[in-house]
Amino acid sequence: MAVRMKWFDKIRRGVVGLALKLLTKPLEQEPLRVPNDMVRLKRYIRKGDVVLVEGNERISECIKYLTQSSWSHSAIYVGDEPLRRDPAARQRLLDKFGEEAHHLLVEALVQEGVVLTPLQKYRDFNIRVCRPFNLSRSDRAAVIDEVLSNVGYTYDLKNIFDLGRYFLPVHLVPRRLRRTALEFGSGEPTHVICSSMIANAFAKVRFPIIPSFKEPPLSDEDRRGLVRLVRRPDARRFGILQPVPTTFVTPRDFDLSPYFEIIKFNLIEDIKFDYRKIIWADENEDDNKLEKQASPR
Repeated sequence: MAVRMKWFDKIRRGVVGLALKLLTKPLEQEPLRVPNDMVRLKRYIRKGDVVLVEGNERISECIKYLTQSSWSHSAIYVGDEPLRRDPAARQRLLDKFGEEAHHLLVEALVQEGVVLTPLQKYRDFNIRVCRPFNLSRSDRAAVIDEVLSNVGYTYDLKNIFDLGRYFLPVHLVPRRLRRTALEFGSGEPTHVICSSMIANAFAKVRFPIIPSFKEPPLSDEDRRGLVRLVRRPDARRFGILQPVPTTFVTPRDFDLSPYFEIIKFNLIEDIKFDYRKIIWADENEDDNKLEKQASPR
């Protein structure tokens, strides 16, 4: 029996390895329309910011379709915190990443699990920086504590069917089931996916991402409800928020969340942008160049 289980486990690992190889194979990527200015990005990004990435793998394409979004991956910026907090790991990180070790992300990768990655890794990808609005310093530290405690955890691959879904025709998934189709099944605390890991860290400090909205009780007959509204006047204006399970959070939700700011690091954050000063290429001049190249010599 033990020998049979050993063979079964070996076959399962082989199937998982093959599935991962196929799902993480890079696809042809379109060139960036606007190159990322990494100098400005490092200047304006803050610890606790969420970085969204438009990935270029098969699994990325599935996630983008199921979430109806450009973003397939999310990571959280922790900067030099790992260097400051762990003297034993400091030299190892500096040897591995050099100066880029001062600008680190925590991310969950399918093959590697939760790892520290230099921000520079995503220089050639479309990215978006989302900043939790008005997050207190103590809560930001708590969020960073939580994600750093996850480093070393493995990706949620207990159930092979969780990977198998990405080989199915995703366009056949009904709209109402697209979000739940992304939820992984093991539920073990040491098995995480990228957006769920980050969402769980913000949930620890009760910072909202995509809570569901409930109308507050407004009945004159409900005295207890009225007392609550008097004590909490904001409830009448903003309603009552119901937390959403962190396993349902996707990279797109940080982009759409009203509680996160979008940081325009490439240009707008650095200078006073004036569209009237843009130097546009002369369309007639470009047409003339094309005609000259096409004409026989």
